[in-house]
Amino acid sequence: MFLATLLIGLAGTAVALALAGKRVLFLWKLFKSGQPDPERVLQVKRDPKGDVEGQVTEVLGQRKLLKWTVAGLAHAAVMWAFFLLATVYLEAGVALLFGLDKHIPFLQTWGPIGFVQDTIALLCALGLIVFAIIRFKDSPKRLDRKSRFKGSHTGGAWVILFMIFNVVWTMFFFRGVERANGNLAYGKAAYFSYLSGTPFEGLSHHTLEILESVGLLAHIGVALVFLVIVVNSKHLHIFIAPLNVMFKRRPNGLGAAQPMMSKGKPLDFEEADPDEDTFGRGKIEDFTWKGLLDMATCTECGRCQSQCPAWNTGKPLSPKMVILELRDHAFAKAPYLIASEEEREKFTDEQKLEMQVDKELVGENGVIHPDVLWSCTNCGACVEQCPVDIEHIDHILDMRRFQVMIESSFPSEAGVMLKNLENKGNPWGMSESKRLEWVEEVDFEVPVVEDSLPEGTEYLFWVGCAGALEDRAKKTTKAVAELLHIAGVKFAVLGGMEACTGDPARRLGMEFVFQMLGQQNVETLNEVGAKKIVATCPHCFNTLANEYPQIGGEYEVVHHTQLLAHLVEEGKLTPVTPIEENITYHDPCFLGRHNKVYKQPRDIMATVPGVKTQEMHRHKDRGFCCGAGGARMWMEERIGKRINTERVDEALETNPDTVSTACPFCLVMLGDAINEKKNEGAAKETLEVVDVSQLLIRSVKGEAPKEPVAAE
Repeated sequence: MFLATLLIGLAGTAVALALAGKRVLFLWKLFKSGQPDPERVLQVKRDPKGDVEGQVTEVLGQRKLLKWTVAGLAHAAVMWAFFLLATVYLEAGVALLFGLDKHIPFLQTWGPIGFVQDTIALLCALGLIVFAIIRFKDSPKRLDRKSRFKGSHTGGAWVILFMIFNVVWTMFFFRGVERANGNLAYGKAAYFSYLSGTPFEGLSHHTLEILESVGLLAHIGVALVFLVIVVNSKHLHIFIAPLNVMFKRRPNGLGAAQPMMSKGKPLDFEEADPDEDTFGRGKIEDFTWKGLLDMATCTECGRCQSQCPAWNTGKPLSPKMVILELRDHAFAKAPYLIASEEEREKFTDEQKLEMQVDKELVGENGVIHPDVLWSCTNCGACVEQCPVDIEHIDHILDMRRFQVMIESSFPSEAGVMLKNLENKGNPWGMSESKRLEWVEEVDFEVPVVEDSLPEGTEYLFWVGCAGALEDRAKKTTKAVAELLHIAGVKFAVLGGMEACTGDPARRLGMEFVFQMLGQQNVETLNEVGAKKIVATCPHCFNTLANEYPQIGGEYEVVHHTQLLAHLVEEGKLTPVTPIEENITYHDPCFLGRHNKVYKQPRDIMATVPGVKTQEMHRHKDRGFCCGAGGARMWMEERIGKRINTERVDEALETNPDTVSTACPFCLVMLGDAINEKKNEGAAKETLEVVDVSQLLIRSVKGEAPKEPVAAE
């Protein structure tokens, strides 16, 4: 009996490992075919502590998964069962190779180990029940687009749940018979295994040996079949998610957009050759190995999809489906990608068609539809929620870069914005002389830089295009300037020397214009001696702080809410006049998720007497976009419900007197939606959207309560 069990077990193991090994080799070759990305490896060498922290918090600690408590706990139980029940498979291996009554001393005889094994196996079974309930409850057949599993391969998920269940029941069957046969060394400590042996009491020793051998082979066989299924399915993430976490980007927040890379090096536009260099991603082989790893790691959980503002307002963009469609295309084209030149010449036209060799990446009949690509607001909700750290925005942005810079294919209205940036240095095409008009509207002196910062200047106030040129944003600019003046903070502005940071161009995909504007601004900032900068626009803040270092601009940059909160804390600004209003705060994406600034705007409102704050149900790291990011501010929103309307509907649920925010783009988008609601009679006539700084200046100066604001 022992010999037969051994031969069957070894033969099955050999076949399964051969099949799994073949697939792993295929995946290795596919990943190697991607473009180089040396920075990913260098960062691991530079920051081993960060890597350990990532593995402990993201992989072992399940930090992102546990944000969704019930599903997170269920997943944590199943994952830890995967780790801890490896000791049971060690036990099975010893029994297979050396006999059913053989055990490793201590490891397979110490009671507490058996207790832990049984407990985690039962928790795993409970987790499977939770998963099954979630799958039924959130079935795409029932909920359609409202289901986060819409578009996922749900059949494969059920197969995996069934296979994990098989692991659990075969374990208890094998160990139950083992206990009845007198071979369970843990005794009653392995309480459920001990209990599982009760039905087998009284059977003959011969029968128990047969059943124990069958149970052993079944338990091992399930694992081997599971292994083959895993490496050929989305559950490959079991093995490669730790790698994806290891090689992820590591900014505090989402940070900067990646510079354009070609062959593993930053692209030099002056020396670039369109025939030799990679301008964004125009075909699947243009993606880096990390991009291909992202695609293979996707778990199809749909958390990104459930949080995406585009998807939630009826648009075709699902971050999950972007990754899945790229993955399916990569796998289809893989035989061609990993083939040698000689092998490629032997492929027939029919084979090339099947491998999607000539299928365009972005197009009406391409892998990614243009409407999908241009629906993205770069809000970062997808990246924030992804439990395996897939970088959706980077991939969308790289595909945009190819479309804009090589194909010249992008929404027509965005072309006007680009021309204005190139010719006038701002998206609206206004004269640079208008950048200082707001200064004439304040009753104190605002120092304007001429050749260098005036002596004693603590901060350069980066006003930004919206802050200088857009009427609603100019109110924020004047409020911040006056607050700094009251607090005794010495600051200066660049006036006409200031140009757009280039954020709209970069997020659209026109990297060349971003580089042009960025280098111009860095040169100006360095010439005037700027060291510390305060910005009111989160997009400017993010670009100055996180992206200008890529082009030689290293500055200490703060957002105005950070500086104002600090001044209030120090007692240099004192809110005194009560503002008896119910206020709900909208988190700007580029301030919140991109830079983790959630606390300071709320701290400011908390210091204003009389203010009652109420959060919208989607706030902080789950905040909902206003719809302006990713250069969407300058594109028409023609598909589905307007994102800003959806956000204002959420705000109205709190019955606010005022909606506050900390971004000029959000001011415009939310303000427009509020005005629409007023015209419809769905919002108070007095309701308005204001910057946090405007609330603070009202309280500090003791201004009268606001008057009704007419809809524009």
